[in-house]
Amino acid sequence: MSGRAGAGSGEDPGAAAARLTGRPATRRRPLSATLTEVTLDGGQSVMVKRGDDPGAVEAEAAGLRWLADAGTVSVPAVHGHDRHWLVTDRVPVGRPGARAAARFGRGLVALHTAGAPAFGAPPPGGPTDAYIGMAPMRNVTGPDWPRWYAEHRVLPYLRRAVDDGTVRHGEAEVIELACERLTELAGPAEPPARLHGDLWNGNVLWGTDGQVWLIDPAAHGGHRETDLAMLHLFGCPHLDRVLDGYQEVAPLAEGWADRVGVHQLFPLLVHAVLFGRGYAGQAVTVARAALAR
Repeated sequence: MSGRAGAGSGEDPGAAAARLTGRPATRRRPLSATLTEVTLDGGQSVMVKRGDDPGAVEAEAAGLRWLADAGTVSVPAVHGHDRHWLVTDRVPVGRPGARAAARFGRGLVALHTAGAPAFGAPPPGGPTDAYIGMAPMRNVTGPDWPRWYAEHRVLPYLRRAVDDGTVRHGEAEVIELACERLTELAGPAEPPARLHGDLWNGNVLWGTDGQVWLIDPAAHGGHRETDLAMLHLFGCPHLDRVLDGYQEVAPLAEGWADRVGVHQLFPLLVHAVLFGRGYAGQAVTVARAALAR
């Protein structure tokens, strides 16, 4: 999930980059309505993203810095930001590779074990009201993962999807029942992990340097299996090697493969809210499968 609503009037991306970095912009290459590649004086290329949603840029900048502070996976450096503009490194993109995938898996372990103060904790300096893609996401903390996940990651999007008519009432009852049974479905208790939070394939860049880079986080404290479940959901090149690398360092708790669907309820319902009925059906399917275990 990526992209956010357009920023305020006036300044163009080149001017914003120059102001936030202190270096004149010499070239601009629009990539989308909200993203521009800008070349700065001296030849460095940066990515300039704009966004108007309150707190969106602040949340992304804080998330990138929090992930980078762990010193584990590669994350583009933040060169400057304000309410509307975010300037980060440009990552030269290459081809996926098996060795890079295994390193990525080991790096994810180190990122997750860097930890978070609580489930739902925002990055330091990040707002409580953040975003996952274009959907609002509240970083409200809770003491145990099953209850927190139900109350702050699944049910808010389920309610909105029902209100929008995307999820039918009978289907909502299936997902609500899965939430009620999360304590027994969640597996062994784990400490809060430092999550990227929106780890779909589009936010995983395979750099020409042989490293995997992570962009566009919805970072928060959560369960490590949630990041991995999102890699499963939307596909990731060499996912088997990523998982092998992960499990070499920190094996997942027994039964983790059966819990993938439980962790996918959150991104599926976010997508149902943003993109419609198809994702609603997937959410109901994984909820039913979890209840059938």
